[in-house]
Amino acid sequence: MSKPQASNSMAPNSSVTVGNVVFDNKAALSLIAGPCQFESRQHAFDMAGALKELTGRLGIGLVYKTSYDKANRTSLSATRGAGMGAALPVFDE
Repeated sequence: MSKPQASNSMAPNSSVTVGNVVFDNKAALSLIAGPCQFESRQHAFDMAGALKELTGRLGIGLVYKTSYDKANRTSLSATRGAGMGAALPVFDE
């Protein structure tokens, strides 16, 4: 049986833009970060502010990400999040 041969050609460069941040093989490093679970407006703005300050200092892009419904928890008693109704108005800000 013959071994699979590695391809010498590169896959085409995919590019994804989120707001004003571009992710692709040629773009500068950017960060997608945020708390695992949306807890409150204040918490979201505190975390987003800290991440914005950090990435601004480092000169890199930022996409803030958090979840309002974590349905994949390992414990049935774990919280799932604030829910869509509470989170979407804050995300809109």
